[in-house]
Amino acid sequence: MSLALGGLPSVLPADKLAELKETAGKLCAPGKGFLAADESAGPWLRARHVEAAKIPDVAENRAEYRSMCFATPGLSEHIGGVILHWETLFQRDAQGKAIVDIIKDNGMIPGIKVDKGYNKKGIWGTPVGPLGHPEVATVGLDDLQQRCHQAVLAYEQGARFAKWRNVLQLDPAKHMPTELAIADCVHTLARYASISQSEGLVPIVEPEIVPNGDHDIHYCARMTEKVLAAQFKALADHHIYLEGAVLKPNMVKNGLGGPKATAETIATLSVQTLLRTVPASMPGIFFLSGESARNEDNEEEATINLSTMNKLFPKLPWHLSFSYGKALQRTCIVTWLGKAENKDAAQKALKARANANSDACFGKYTPGSCKSLGPEEGASSKVASEPY
Repeated sequence: MSLALGGLPSVLPADKLAELKETAGKLCAPGKGFLAADESAGPWLRARHVEAAKIPDVAENRAEYRSMCFATPGLSEHIGGVILHWETLFQRDAQGKAIVDIIKDNGMIPGIKVDKGYNKKGIWGTPVGPLGHPEVATVGLDDLQQRCHQAVLAYEQGARFAKWRNVLQLDPAKHMPTELAIADCVHTLARYASISQSEGLVPIVEPEIVPNGDHDIHYCARMTEKVLAAQFKALADHHIYLEGAVLKPNMVKNGLGGPKATAETIATLSVQTLLRTVPASMPGIFFLSGESARNEDNEEEATINLSTMNKLFPKLPWHLSFSYGKALQRTCIVTWLGKAENKDAAQKALKARANANSDACFGKYTPGSCKSLGPEEGASSKVASEPY
């Protein structure tokens, strides 16, 4: 059967669909996940650490930190793709080497965040949620075709995949997310996925339900299932070639102020939700870690949750993995602190946490076996606000 029977048949020939499938397959290699390095500001500003917050947030420091991370020896054993901010796609390190070349030379695939965030004024007429603003619509579709084309051409075929994040809030009392917000979210992500595939970029589809709020895990499960069902209907309506795309969902978790769920409950409800909504033709699902409560270790809990899923459900139709930002980098950032003499130790910290999550992809991570900063050590009372 011809590949052209599925996925934008009027736009893409079979060989282009095959290229998308090949790239998605490489990103979904066993034990590998994404390093999400697409923060608009220096990632140290989200580390909740007093000393890290003092690092000047300038382009030179962002390039220095990220090039150090991407050059980590052996990182490609655990990381298949690196999600970049638009700025980073065109940056060079202090020695003049293109950062995308550092990624490729270290055996990883560079990709690009293409959404432009959202306006906190939100969608008119929608309720104010736990983030302190109404429901929102992510922007950036107007010139997305041109930017995707530019990203592919950057530094001789630089980017091979793209990411777009939409944000939804939960509040049972206000019936959030509303039908309007869900409809806008899934339509926008489907349009982005269509444009990305037409330019040869594998889309990472990210309908993120943020954990802010006091709701319990069961409300999150119900709403996540509703959103994902609508999302895959929208992807089908837009003729998305699922074999050449991946999903980046939230884990099903309790709200930050809600009753704390166990790792086993998080794993069970997360996988149950995916099995009810995600077609087997999609090759990979890469969880975002989400925000954590101040008394929680985001790095450790994200790894434990993923490992518990793969341990309890070892035979799933898709590669179940990670796409973490702070949950991969916090200990690395605080080890580095902007000092050149800390480079080797910081790279070792990043490699160790990436290795821990690689183990989690096989359900084999031992809690506590990878050193992390922990929830309280050096903690700052300030944290960057959404969106990043």
